[in-house]
Amino acid sequence: MEKQTVTIYDVAREAHVSMATVSRVVNGNSNVRQNTRNKVLRVIKDLNYHPNAVARGLASKKTTTVGVIIPDVTNIYFSELARGINDIAEMYKYNIILASSDGNTEKECRVFNSLLAKQVDGIVFMGRDVTTNLRKAFNDAKVPVVLAGTTSKDPVEPSVNIDYRAATDEAVSQLLNNGCQKVGLVCGALKYSINREYRLAGYRDALLKKQVEFDEHLLFETSESYQDGYDLAPRLIQNGIQGAFVSDDELAAGILNGLTDASVNVPTAFQLITGNNTKFTRVVRPELSSIDQPLYDIGAVAMRLLTKLMDHDVVANKNVVLAHQIINRNSTN
Repeated sequence: MEKQTVTIYDVAREAHVSMATVSRVVNGNSNVRQNTRNKVLRVIKDLNYHPNAVARGLASKKTTTVGVIIPDVTNIYFSELARGINDIAEMYKYNIILASSDGNTEKECRVFNSLLAKQVDGIVFMGRDVTTNLRKAFNDAKVPVVLAGTTSKDPVEPSVNIDYRAATDEAVSQLLNNGCQKVGLVCGALKYSINREYRLAGYRDALLKKQVEFDEHLLFETSESYQDGYDLAPRLIQNGIQGAFVSDDELAAGILNGLTDASVNVPTAFQLITGNNTKFTRVVRPELSSIDQPLYDIGAVAMRLLTKLMDHDVVANKNVVLAHQIINRNSTN
């Protein structure tokens, strides 16, 4: 019998038991006699039967499948989060449907609804922000949603992050304490809450503590690409900036190379701290100082939180904030 033709009916017929008994064995129900269980398991092995997750979930109303929405599969930040999600999903016997939103707010809603149509038991969302339309979709859904490495202006959804405001404050404070009189903030679009409500706020916190007046000319919005960073370097030099906190590692690598090509020495004449501590920080020279986010752990904890919500467990803290630190390398004094 070919593998793809094997059904629960075939197993039941060969084992001389009911399909309900096979279902109980497959789902780990203890209400099956041991000799019957052994016989069914032997037939499953002989026929190379692989239970269909959707069909198996009809009785329990679960598909043992979760959806994961990622804005950019090529971005190291999100791919590292996804690795943590996947490992915990496997541990708890969940299959993953990974869907890319391409960072498009309209597509996020379409992808979300598409996953719901596949009857997933829950969704982990990674993105730049939670729009009004997306929040409505979350609220209308009958499955739990957890944000991973994703903030919103009003953090009502269960989430796992670091304290991005405090981290930015620490990075900018370090640059000011290192003697940089003009410190820039280079980040993604301020329309996203992570940049507007957290990073910009943390930047202002650091300036206020040092009694440094905020200057909008030291604030730069970008698309967080390498080329954006490289092209931005001359403007940073022209504005007399001596140090910068950069939200994204690839963006920071572009700035570093742009400064180097303009004969600006890092860290003697310009200091850099970046935001994610991915491999980009270590493949450039000098290596980049960075906020160290536990990216794998953020994904793993988000998935574990989702499993608890899917099982209707009591969760005391639905907005988890993990610890961060600054790793100093050769781009700072």
